[in-house]
Amino acid sequence: MNSYLLSAGAFFVLGTSAAFAHITLEAQEAAVGSTYKAILRVPHGCEGKATTAVRVQIPEGVISVKPMPKAGWTLQVKNGRYEKSYQLHGQEVSSGVKEVNWSGGSLPDEFYDEFVFRGTLAADLPVGQTLYFPVVQECDGAAERWIEIPAAGQDEDALEYPAPGLKLAPKQ
Repeated sequence: MNSYLLSAGAFFVLGTSAAFAHITLEAQEAAVGSTYKAILRVPHGCEGKATTAVRVQIPEGVISVKPMPKAGWTLQVKNGRYEKSYQLHGQEVSSGVKEVNWSGGSLPDEFYDEFVFRGTLAADLPVGQTLYFPVVQECDGAAERWIEIPAAGQDEDALEYPAPGLKLAPKQ
């Protein structure tokens, strides 16, 4: 009986691990008006294939973004205008990084890695809400699109490909 329960437990853990193996942010809560270090955790490739690119869309209200270079990967950013102007260190900021793309590397499916950038969370972002960072993970001839954002009242655990989320806390 005990070996049956152990086997059933192992099956449950192994059988459900793929459902929870999506790209996530290491720190999933941060204060508005603060500098936030985003660490995107990539736990696997695409259906057994190596990851060759990670592209993240920066949500409105995350400003002054600076990505961290990664050895063996090409780093590119796409700049654009913000929907409105923000105050940063006493100066008005109306444009900046809207997307970060690490490409040209190879992260085999059996390995884990992290992709990092930092930015400032605007002071007027709504406390208690969640900001989502849609990510596209490209692999050899395949892709995983971690871009689903829950509708109001929807449980994000019900999403198949959830975008990494950051809950906004009060300024400290």
